[in-house]
Amino acid sequence: MTLSIHGLPVARGIAIGRAVMVVSSRLDVAHYFIKPEEVESEIDRVRAARDAVTGELHRLQASVAQMGPNDAPHELAALLDVHLMLLQDEALTGGVKHWISERLYNAEWALTTQLENIARQFDEMEDEYLRERKADLEQVVERMLHQMKGTAAVLAPTPPRPKHKHDEALDPLAADAFDAPLVLIAHDLAPADMLQFKKSVFAGFVTDVGGRTSHTAIVARSMDIPAVVGARSVSQLVRQDDWVIIDGDSGVVIIDPSPIILAEYGFKQRQGDLERDRLSRLRHKPAVTLDGQRVDLLANIEMPEDTLGAVKAGAVGVGLFRSEFLFMGREQQQHQTRLPNEEEQYQAYKRAVEGMQGMPVTIRTIDVGADKPLDGKLREDSHLNPALGLRAIRWSLADPSMFLTQLRAILRASAHGEIHLLIPMLAHASEIRQTLSLLDFARAELDNRGVAYGVVKVGAMIEIPAAALTLRTFLKHFDFLSIGTNDLIQYTLAIDRADESVAHLYDPAHPAVLRLVADTIAECRRLGKPVSVCGEMAGDVGFTRLLLGLGLRSFSMHPSQILAVKQEVLRADVSKLEAWAQEVVSSDDPASMLALKA
Repeated sequence: MTLSIHGLPVARGIAIGRAVMVVSSRLDVAHYFIKPEEVESEIDRVRAARDAVTGELHRLQASVAQMGPNDAPHELAALLDVHLMLLQDEALTGGVKHWISERLYNAEWALTTQLENIARQFDEMEDEYLRERKADLEQVVERMLHQMKGTAAVLAPTPPRPKHKHDEALDPLAADAFDAPLVLIAHDLAPADMLQFKKSVFAGFVTDVGGRTSHTAIVARSMDIPAVVGARSVSQLVRQDDWVIIDGDSGVVIIDPSPIILAEYGFKQRQGDLERDRLSRLRHKPAVTLDGQRVDLLANIEMPEDTLGAVKAGAVGVGLFRSEFLFMGREQQQHQTRLPNEEEQYQAYKRAVEGMQGMPVTIRTIDVGADKPLDGKLREDSHLNPALGLRAIRWSLADPSMFLTQLRAILRASAHGEIHLLIPMLAHASEIRQTLSLLDFARAELDNRGVAYGVVKVGAMIEIPAAALTLRTFLKHFDFLSIGTNDLIQYTLAIDRADESVAHLYDPAHPAVLRLVADTIAECRRLGKPVSVCGEMAGDVGFTRLLLGLGLRSFSMHPSQILAVKQEVLRADVSKLEAWAQEVVSSDDPASMLALKA
């Protein structure tokens, strides 16, 4: 039966494919793709975990046999037999091998995926006893995951029901799904998880939770694939390998579509491909308005390798390198310490500079906290309000040793090309002084070591209303400013941008937000200081003409958005937009005026 679920569109386009489920586990399970040559070693990891758990259960059986009847009821011995049988079931082991060898899932991901497949089949059984055995399977898999993680597991068996004979083997997933396009379905994904999927084969992705400008959505846009977040119960309604349509334009997810619906969306998909082909012709055309105003279209990137896509899209530099992604998800990689050292960071920043082929690269210092936890695990209860807690520059200043390591690495990389240093979430003059003092100290450390470094321009993010209202203080100390509209909107309107329950209140066109943006641009232009917008507003074609009219000449966005924004720039006459832009900012209802101009 066809189901339609509405969520929030975060990356445009149409995706049609088979569902790949990222299963939530009681353990934190890493999800990443392996190399073909690692298949056998991953299968060996599963086999070793299964053998270790088998040994544990045999030892438990031996200890149960030594107990008296009052200490160990016979049901426990029978339950251990069930667990041992499940461990050897080909439906589990064979299915796991399938996921590893065919889809190149890592061992933990393959194990939890196959667990979900079998668990669904248990749910559909009419026999109550057999349905209850799903909990036993979950416990067996959890013990295997504990073994892989190197931690002890606790056996907490489900009380058995009356025994029935059932020798039917559970069929593994049909093999015909493996050649189809794949779409990712999950309850939630941390940014580090998204980073693992960036180099994947996914045609689109959907999550139950999230907002339009959550960092998961931002990374999804950088993958340039259709995506929908905040789709509520999608991960419960979609089954592994279901056919799914993701409409990233309207935020609709269609499960098990009919042939007619498939044909309709297939046509829309082809139309979208034609539009992208048409825009690609603008790649090498300079971004100049009809009245001769040059506009710099820059790229936002997460990793050094993203520079390839930035150059290909026609970016004239990197306006935002989110350096925190170098720090995230490292517990998933073998033989790595929790934080990258100076040399590792230096090499990464150097690769980014070299990848941009002489064009400038703006590196933002580490911005973790809130919906970007360092270890990649989202914790809803870690703070009462993590968005207002120890994050971004506050986190860096609380750990000067870590911060100095990053500053030294960035300074060293500046010897290889033009680097601008960007500081996030500043609000206080004291924070500015501490930051600049540590930067001077980092330079002195490199001088003492005789290590070369270049001249670095230093800028500040304007993403807190307090910063936007004290611009003169910032402009005394910094060479340039960059407006982070995502957080500026969040903090101005008191809206958690990762919370889909208040997503309808997240409004980039709110008069207060537009006034802060307009005043920041105007003050920078008055004092001759460069200013850019690096938040999601920069890549939204609905705001391009307004920002041009307000005087913005530097936009930084995901590479996938550059050509669409360039098209708007080429069609714009700034001299005719300036008066209109001021009317929009002064209006009680800017959204309606923007809609009329679209």
